[in-house]
Amino acid sequence: MYTGLVHLHNLLRWVIVITLVWSLFNAFKGKNGKETLIMMISSHVMLLIGLIQWFGGEWGLKQIKNLGMGEAMKNAAVRFFAVEHALMMIIAIALITVGHRSAKAGKANTKWFLLAALAIILLMMPGPWKSDVALQRGLFPGM
Repeated sequence: MYTGLVHLHNLLRWVIVITLVWSLFNAFKGKNGKETLIMMISSHVMLLIGLIQWFGGEWGLKQIKNLGMGEAMKNAAVRFFAVEHALMMIIAIALITVGHRSAKAGKANTKWFLLAALAIILLMMPGPWKSDVALQRGLFPGM
């Protein structure tokens, strides 16, 4: 089951990134569509899956309990997944939610919330481009 959640988490990131870029294009054009709603719902589902992984998986709370917070912070891979990735993605999802509300209200500042969320997501997303091998993940589920 855990592997399935990891794959779903991996797949949903592309739904979020694609709808986020689509929402950004529309926000810079001054249009507001339903894509922000799809993006917000996807990001909230992703948050729930991520929290399940953080509390029940190998890289979150379990590592902090086993190593202690001091040792967890000294290990780059553990720190990334247990602290940095989790915290920054929660902030990105909060920005997506505010961006959706802003788009729904037709405000011009929508693009800045969405741009900040996209920057955080791209910086904190594990992938094959990460220099630390422990942080590298496949681009798609099962890779």
